[in-house]
Amino acid sequence: MVKMRLTRLGSKKNALYRIVVSDSRSPRDGRFIEEIGTYNPNTDPSTFKIDEEKAKKWLADGAKPTEVVGKLLKAAGIEK
Repeated sequence: MVKMRLTRLGSKKNALYRIVVSDSRSPRDGRFIEEIGTYNPNTDPSTFKIDEEKAKKWLADGAKPTEVVGKLLKAAGIEK
């Protein structure tokens, strides 16, 4: 099963995230298929960038977004 989820970067107490498409069996910060965006919760308001074409392609191919990634996609105006 393919999922769209966050992978953690950054130092302690200063998290940055990549939005990636990966196999659900791989570890959180492990191997991924493709990077489709970034998310920074430290700024006010939090910022994110998502490659809309890649996200729509993966959603059409059946990738399931996690709860947080689903909210980010909705905020970016990308729906299933």
